[in-house]
Amino acid sequence: MTTSPATDQADTRADEAAVRAVLAEEAAVRALFAEEAAVRALLAEEAEAMRTRDAELAVARYATDAMIFDLAPPLGRRGHAAAGVRAWLAGFDGPVTIETTELEVTVGGDLAFAHGLRRMSAVPAGAAEGFSFWYRATTCLRRVQGRWRVVHEHTSTPFHMDGSFRAATDLQP
Repeated sequence: MTTSPATDQADTRADEAAVRAVLAEEAAVRALFAEEAAVRALLAEEAEAMRTRDAELAVARYATDAMIFDLAPPLGRRGHAAAGVRAWLAGFDGPVTIETTELEVTVGGDLAFAHGLRRMSAVPAGAAEGFSFWYRATTCLRRVQGRWRVVHEHTSTPFHMDGSFRAATDLQP
């Protein structure tokens, strides 16, 4: 069966449109993977900053007004200052090691969030032995002037519900 030239042209245009749609979808997926990789790289900077005891690198990823709920008191604070990180690092001999596992990252437009488990290992200043424990972390990011910045971070350890209210630092993934 033969078709008319008009039908052939219509089929060709439809095929071209389908190819353009597939290519656009592939480009969007590649861009999403690139954004996820950028968020993962930014989050990995924390581990490097702690390992090298670089307080400036530790706070560089935060927006100036980031809301932070971390393991240490107070219950929460706005912003993250290098001086506070330096003082905290001074409480340890050698590097503080942060390992992240089960990290999941979701990116949508100029917002992203990530959650996973982290293990912190360190030797307190003057102590004969170090410690290691796992904790939970959720991080929310916003693209600010083309760069990802942490705008909210929450870290926590579960606690025993047996009336002792002890932190459950013995848990492992």
